[in-house]
Amino acid sequence: MTLFDKLWDRHLVCRLDSGEDLIAIDRVFLHERTGGVALASLAERNLPILDPGRVYCTMDHIVSTLPGRGADDARMPGGETFITETRRQARRAGINLIDVNDPRQGIVHVVAPELGIVQPGMTLVCPDSHTCSLGALGALAWGIGSSEAEHAMATGTLRLTKPKNMRITIDGTLARGVTAKDLVLHIIARIGVGAGKGYAVEYAGSTIAAMDVEARLTLCNMAVEYAAFTAVIAPDGVTQSYLEGRPHAPTGALWEQACADWMSLRSDSDAGYDVEYHFQAEDVLPMVTWGISPEQAIPADGTIPAIDSLPPDKRESARRACEYMGVRPGMPLAGLPISGVFIGSCTNARLSDLRAAAAVLRGHRVAPGIRAICVPGSQTVKRAAEKDGLDQVFIDAGFEWREPGCAMCFYAGGEHMGEGARVASTTNRNFESRQGPRTRTHLMSPAMAAAAAITGTLVDGRALTEVSS
Repeated sequence: MTLFDKLWDRHLVCRLDSGEDLIAIDRVFLHERTGGVALASLAERNLPILDPGRVYCTMDHIVSTLPGRGADDARMPGGETFITETRRQARRAGINLIDVNDPRQGIVHVVAPELGIVQPGMTLVCPDSHTCSLGALGALAWGIGSSEAEHAMATGTLRLTKPKNMRITIDGTLARGVTAKDLVLHIIARIGVGAGKGYAVEYAGSTIAAMDVEARLTLCNMAVEYAAFTAVIAPDGVTQSYLEGRPHAPTGALWEQACADWMSLRSDSDAGYDVEYHFQAEDVLPMVTWGISPEQAIPADGTIPAIDSLPPDKRESARRACEYMGVRPGMPLAGLPISGVFIGSCTNARLSDLRAAAAVLRGHRVAPGIRAICVPGSQTVKRAAEKDGLDQVFIDAGFEWREPGCAMCFYAGGEHMGEGARVASTTNRNFESRQGPRTRTHLMSPAMAAAAAITGTLVDGRALTEVSS
């Protein structure tokens, strides 16, 4: 059996006549963009939550990230209603609320691991497509819709068609300045955005074993960008060390029992996979997207591919991407002027991400005319960064230092970098207007984004300074 098979079978309640499986859900995580609606819907139908203690909610999607924000301040017109209604419904339902001014507040996929809410062997669902991030800790985690969240809260189950198994093995050592973000963009560029449809992905290999948990979270975060149901990584000593002492982690004898169980969660040596891919870490370079899909990515020192060199089914998308992004085939990305930089999101707003960016920024200033924003992924990350003096590095360089939240990862009708702005971004999506009206988004690692801020152009960050990855 594969690791995914084992996680699935652990939570299998029964097989249904429809061909679907009924799966037990250990934990549900909500946020204010849809959480209040889901909770209110249950209340209107007089459906109690089966176990409120297993339901969590944080304020992250709509909350303002401006310094000095109030408890109800939103980053979009009318957004305060999302916050106040979610708060009201969460308190009424008796679930675990992490409110705006709570010292634990942050982006759901940052908060869940750092608090130990997600653990190996669990199932966890959230109305957010990047819930697959949490598979980095050996959990079975995936994004759902609001109505599915209601069903999971009321019944503790969801019905699903079991995905097939895919394994992506990466061996070798990533070069200096090459990160998990570069690796996942490299993978998507090779296999395509539809390669994971209908599959649960397991990442394996010596490269994965050498990664810390935060890098694994970045890797799993973007599995949904190639349409995978979820991604998982077998728990190991790195996972165990990360979780030890976390607020929701087991303690005492339960900790010993949990660790023994976690170490059993791995694929059998003779497990079969429906699809397998193999990559060498040494082949991965710092990556930048040039188009409107994560698969439209090339090395930072590369040139945009010729349309005719692409598979026939990719050519129309490439033409549209070139037109939207204001680029052309054969054009190098290095040196392309930008107008904004955003470092944040559930993909790259953890402490290691901020350290990598700060290593590039230290002693430099943001180029004239560039608006640069850094939004830590959680209050815990923000406090740790400030303790290390990273906030001052960002501020001295000319960045805005913000409060935690999803911020400019997606445009919600409020703040943006300016219509048609070209932005170097550490987020996960780059489709048309994702970050604002006709905003042109180039995805990259935090170190690369920091380098772009300094030069005012897209650039290989390794050329500036030693980068900690």
